Amino acid sequence: MIVALAGGVGAARFLQGLVRVVAPEQVCVVVNTGDDTILHGLHVSPDLDTVTYTLAGSINPETGWGLAGDSWWAMGALDRYGGPTWFRLGDRDLATHLYRTRRLNEGATLSAVADEVARAWGVRAWLLPMSDDPVRTHLSLTGGPEVGFQEYFVKLRHAAPVDAVRFAGAGEARPAPGLLEAIAGAQSIVVCPSNPILSIGPILAVPGLRDALSERRAATVAVSPIVAGAALRGPADRLMAELGHQASVVGVARLYAPWVSTLVVDQSDASMAGAIETEGMRCLVAPSIMTSVGAAADLARVTLSAVAAPS
Repeated sequence: MIVALAGGVGAARFLQGLVRVVAPEQVCVVVNTGDDTILHGLHVSPDLDTVTYTLAGSINPETGWGLAGDSWWAMGALDRYGGPTWFRLGDRDLATHLYRTRRLNEGATLSAVADEVARAWGVRAWLLPMSDDPVRTHLSLTGGPEVGFQEYFVKLRHAAPVDAVRFAGAGEARPAPGLLEAIAGAQSIVVCPSNPILSIGPILAVPGLRDALSERRAATVAVSPIVAGAALRGPADRLMAELGHQASVVGVARLYAPWVSTLVVDQSDASMAGAIETEGMRCLVAPSIMTSVGAAADLARVTLSAVAAPS
């Protein structure tokens, strides 16, 4: 079993390559649910859906989220009524949220529903939310209020500076059923190229998960989401700087070093390998910009080789 920690579009693209390198049935994807929100009375799980749609080959290739070829009639009608439409949900995508909300209201767990949705899309990897309990990412805007993740990321287009992040409900949350066992028994653990603070941070905030990962440090490898000092997508670089971290592969290494043994960085950051090793991590250099599924598979292959090589 390969356990992969994931959140966001970059992680989904990496996973698309990973399941070409190993059998999908051997992959357990631990998905961030700090981005989850209630919209129009519906439970929306953006990261779970992005991973599901991507592995199903049905993701919108232009946006990296939502379904390819979806229509927007419902949003258009809602806009006519003056309803909130800053978070766009396509018509076929709405069906996923309708189904999830009904099942949760019937008493099903989020992990059970995630599995049902994945199977319905023909996804053979095991998709597991980090917790069945609600954990919500909140960001304190500099000189302003605290807002939920989706308001920051979508409505404000992650342009507002931030001075603090918290994960509401994390203290009371429990790891999803089977997650601790999967980590303990995994051949290797991969941290996908995801925002260290907003995508991986919520996973680590669930009690027991950081400790479980620390115990498997030697088998854990991460792919840096920062390339040449910048995030390829999203606000990871700016957010790291705003919160006092170095926006570079070295900054990523400092965040991950206590529980990750190896960091994979792009060739453009090869000169930083020594600094990463000073942080107590092994460094692997490889092309990490996933321009195609084949490139993602090559990156996954290099990443998995890290746990087979001596540290």
